[in-house]
Amino acid sequence: MSVFDTTLRDGEQTPGVSFSTADKIEIARQLSGIGVSVIEAGFPASSEDEYATVKAIVAEGLDAPVCGLARSVKGDVDRCIDAGVDMVHVFIPTSEVQRTHTIRKTHQEVVSITGDIVRYARDHVDQVLFSAMDATRTGLPELIEVFETAVGAGATAINVPDTVGVATPSSMKTMIAALRERIACTIDVHCHNDFGMATANTISAVEAGADQVQVTVNGIGERAGNADLACTTMIIESIFGYNTGIETARLVETSRMVSRFSGLMVPPNWPVTGEYAFSHESGIHSQGVLENASTFEPGIMTPEMVGHRRRLKLGKHVGRHAVRDMLNQVHISPDEDQIDEIIARIKLIASKGKKITEQDLYEIAETVAGSGVSGRYIDLVDIAIMTGNHMIPTATVRARVGGSEQVCCCTGNGPVDAAIKALVGTVPRHAELKEFNVTAISEGSDAIAHVALVVEDEKGRLFDAAASGDDIVMASAEAMTNALNMVYRNGSDNS
Repeated sequence: MSVFDTTLRDGEQTPGVSFSTADKIEIARQLSGIGVSVIEAGFPASSEDEYATVKAIVAEGLDAPVCGLARSVKGDVDRCIDAGVDMVHVFIPTSEVQRTHTIRKTHQEVVSITGDIVRYARDHVDQVLFSAMDATRTGLPELIEVFETAVGAGATAINVPDTVGVATPSSMKTMIAALRERIACTIDVHCHNDFGMATANTISAVEAGADQVQVTVNGIGERAGNADLACTTMIIESIFGYNTGIETARLVETSRMVSRFSGLMVPPNWPVTGEYAFSHESGIHSQGVLENASTFEPGIMTPEMVGHRRRLKLGKHVGRHAVRDMLNQVHISPDEDQIDEIIARIKLIASKGKKITEQDLYEIAETVAGSGVSGRYIDLVDIAIMTGNHMIPTATVRARVGGSEQVCCCTGNGPVDAAIKALVGTVPRHAELKEFNVTAISEGSDAIAHVALVVEDEKGRLFDAAASGDDIVMASAEAMTNALNMVYRNGSDNS
């Protein structure tokens, strides 16, 4: 089973998303590195910039073949060929509604054009993929005729797009099974998510005999998007037991890269790669996973398999096993009555709608249990920021670290980035910022900003921290200081 990724083509058609050439090259390298079978790099005939970008990706010499999209027009195919792609992907509308209102062609004209364009493309490249656009709204006899014409003309693969997301898992399974009986070459499936069924329809197609799935990272794409790379891959790998060739331990890393470049945040409860995918708050759930992770996780898919981490979360449903385990990690051992008091305070704060971080837990534990919690390892003494429209943002931080004063100066993309880098530079241990979010909790230009972030230590453990203030730079620096203190509290030593 192989994975065809179209993040750089269909994914970029997400409203508001526009990748730079540098972004596209970096994403292409990542996709090739994790083992996708084909990278659809773009639509070369759409603009000079797009042509140049596809050509630049081809020039990278990636392990994955590079594909270019083309309408059933010789000029489009020529642009793909000139860009040097390994595969040309030609498409034409086949449903009555699209034939009538977009290209104004009869079914027989579409059949004739299909044969001509596939034959032309195959004369110039070894791999030609043919798509019958809006296949799931095309009559099956007409669809089979078009596909058989394409294969007869030299298409090495055919694609079945659910262009407007109207298929159901059962109808998709029926269609692919019927095509599988008549089509000998590779069958792709490309599903849109208008009704939230893109991944389900893709998986049904695999069950019916499809050979290759077309997906995007984080499911981005036209309108409601496409089948998600991570979800689709893990279903095929973990549930079906098929090998996709994907290095699944890099799925979270890939998701975060595309999220950063696209500007589209992954919802925390998104399957596989979302922040909460392997997080547990409920008392019975936390107790279960502490005893045996398979109690409240799939088991056949672990966080490590996708590059994630299991996390116990704090909230009004938290239980004593999770709280005790989290406190034990920082060598705090409250008695049973103190545990009850700590949990009661957590639930009271959470009931008011506040997100509880590990930092909050430690502060509550200090108050309830008294001694037993080590002091802060790092304190921010002073910070100076220089920024402007004609200068590189620079931050100088003075901090007391482990009893001695440290100074670090760093530049960044902005004052917040510079400040956080400088803070990290004052401590000897590894600490990497993984997530950063800012929300306004009041109105106006002097609004109070709440900064929440996640830091990863050298062992891959993640720590939440937060701070609020009317100065976003100071709030960010304080949140990072809190996070660094948690890294040290949870370490076996401070070396």
